[in-house]
Amino acid sequence: VAQHFLASYHIECTEEVKQSVVNTMGTIQDIVAEKCVEYFERYRRRTFVTPKSYLSFIGGYKAIYKEKFASVGCLSERMRTGLAKLMEAEISVNQLSEELAMKEKDLAVASKKADEVLLEVTMKAHAAEKVKMQVQKVKDKAQAIVDDIAIDKAAAQEKLEAARPALEEAEAALQ
Repeated sequence: VAQHFLASYHIECTEEVKQSVVNTMGTIQDIVAEKCVEYFERYRRRTFVTPKSYLSFIGGYKAIYKEKFASVGCLSERMRTGLAKLMEAEISVNQLSEELAMKEKDLAVASKKADEVLLEVTMKAHAAEKVKMQVQKVKDKAQAIVDDIAIDKAAAQEKLEAARPALEEAEAALQ
């Protein structure tokens, strides 16, 4: 009976395994029949294994197989999708790694140029500091001269003020 109902049903396996499933179904039916006899002997109540219950058992097997097969198919599809995503990610990572290597080279060149510019700016700053110090020395000397001139001017102004009354007398006498 199982052979008849499972022959046209698609099971993802070899013919040998399918035949083993059919034989196992028959064996299970025989075991259930033996258990019915044992039940009667032990409890004195009759139970029967009918062809309908056997067909129900085969139908249940088909339903569970179909459900589990669909579940495994779904998981398989998810795995395939996941693997495809991983392969895409690997390609993207490889591309980004190459771009990163190129950017690192560019960064190294830019860093070297920045170091050169910094060195040049530092040297110019030192030169400017030297010039500033020289200018400060000249300024200090000039300020000393200006201060000396201011002192001489103040002394000359005092002498002029002291000589002014005599100058005014001399001017008044000429007139």
